[in-house]
Amino acid sequence: MKKSLATLTAALVLASHGAAFAASTVDLTVSGLITPAACTPGLSSEVIDHGKISAKDLSPTSSTWLPQALLTMTVSCDSEALFALQATDNRLGSSNFPNAFGLGFINGTQKLGEYQLEYRNPVSGDGTTIYPISSKDGGQTWGNNEGAGTQPLELLGFRDTRTGQLGPIPLKNVTTEILVRTAIYRTDGMDLSNQVSLDGNATFEVKYL
Repeated sequence: MKKSLATLTAALVLASHGAAFAASTVDLTVSGLITPAACTPGLSSEVIDHGKISAKDLSPTSSTWLPQALLTMTVSCDSEALFALQATDNRLGSSNFPNAFGLGFINGTQKLGEYQLEYRNPVSGDGTTIYPISSKDGGQTWGNNEGAGTQPLELLGFRDTRTGQLGPIPLKNVTTEILVRTAIYRTDGMDLSNQVSLDGNATFEVKYL
């Protein structure tokens, strides 16, 4: 940090000699917003255990899909809040595709597999059907997410109509299913001579908008 700061200071001093009327001050603004509402996410189960899988049952030429799992996620807020859900892949880089979450590595280099997340049948606290929408640019633009999976760091919000203006609405309580599809990649390039653990891990976070 000290080296970078010194380099920047020198550059500013040299630049000032070439501009007699250059400003000698610069403003820094620190901004943010404290929201009175607090929201807490919860999962019906925090572990999906596929048990023991025989290496002989895995395809050497294509991905092997394991039984699907269906979870329920709830979001409970103190009062109505404008929020979205965001899932972070804690095994980033171990999936072959950017829209999937990884299952970790074998021997630190071989990608084991992936799992995909799809939000389904969301309802608000009073049981009203709401519709999932997603944003890949930090909430600048939104698109319909019905029937589609969500990728790591994508924002997932909800609206109360299928048509009209896209954008999330304030909500107090939300319940949604999460369909989890898990696959083991083709095994012809894997070292399965020893026991290998599926090591998928993701963190769900409420992001206030």
